[in-house]
Amino acid sequence: MRLTDYLYGQRPAVVLATYALGLAGSLIAMALGLPLPMMLGSLVAVGLASALGVRFFGAHPGVPEKWRMVLLPIVGTAIGGGVPEDFIAQLMTWWPTVLAVFVYVPLAHYLGYQLYRRFGRTEPATAYFAAMPGGFIEAMEMGQERGADMAMLSILQFLRLILCILLVPILFSLISGHAVGSSAGVQMPGSAAPLGLWDIAILAFCAIAGFFGGRAIGLPAAVLVGPMALSGIAHAMGLTAAVPPGWTIQLTQFVVGTTLGMRFAGFALPRIWAAVKLSFVYIVMTLALALILALLLAPAAGQPVSAVVLAFAAGGVTEMALVAISLNLSAVYVTLHHVVRIIVTVFLGRFGWSLLRKAAD
Repeated sequence: MRLTDYLYGQRPAVVLATYALGLAGSLIAMALGLPLPMMLGSLVAVGLASALGVRFFGAHPGVPEKWRMVLLPIVGTAIGGGVPEDFIAQLMTWWPTVLAVFVYVPLAHYLGYQLYRRFGRTEPATAYFAAMPGGFIEAMEMGQERGADMAMLSILQFLRLILCILLVPILFSLISGHAVGSSAGVQMPGSAAPLGLWDIAILAFCAIAGFFGGRAIGLPAAVLVGPMALSGIAHAMGLTAAVPPGWTIQLTQFVVGTTLGMRFAGFALPRIWAAVKLSFVYIVMTLALALILALLLAPAAGQPVSAVVLAFAAGGVTEMALVAISLNLSAVYVTLHHVVRIIVTVFLGRFGWSLLRKAAD
């Protein structure tokens, strides 16, 4: 296999054209002063092109997933570098919001199920697994096993991630009165520390070992959480005080946005529009629930309301961690809650479906 085949997935011209489109979208978003321009601009530009059936050299917009998988462990090490010295003491104050995840997940799942059944008129299996507020892959697998409409399930779950990514920064911008998460605003904890060869070696070890070790033991979002855990330990032990430079976060946001955008290819526009309306209502409901819990619990958890809202938001772990970094919030706090959310969602998803089927019988 040629090197270009491996790097570009055998379509180098298509990949370059897709990234060029994503970059144009990011630059336009930056010029307009939109929040998180590198991620949201590329996502919208490539997503619209994919949904409208635009083709580059006879193919849908596309980029290799492997590039995203290379960058995410770097973000994990950056998050781990933000673990505070009094992490254990802070962790003890986070228990109110961690416990609230056990309330948030079933409520969000119930609201979504009722929405998709009553207004979306989807059949039970599709509505149930589409309403899971986490665990995208697990929801797809369980839905397929139980006869869900996989096309509708996949687009509803995907839109849960996309609309959350789009709406959360916009919501925070409206609240604060200015664009949040601009490319100039990313300040990584430890970014002032010099990055020497020793630091690069330690961070590289954390990224590689954390990625493979996390996958081996089955960590949720292992590509991010594994490197984060090892990096946190390395920083706590004083092995390094440095973190990856801020431009790596911007690059990751751009690659993640482009990768998400290309996934709209192949869906019929009428079905996408129907799913967008349902998913928009679902995300608004879950964000409202998150805001209520945040207003009640933020003082007890010692975190700003915005961090607690982000911790409960029904987006992806990776994407919400990137948003947290861009908003200068505690990505460690946010990531911990999202890992708990995924675990609770998957467990209750399996258990709740059995109860639902028994009640129907």
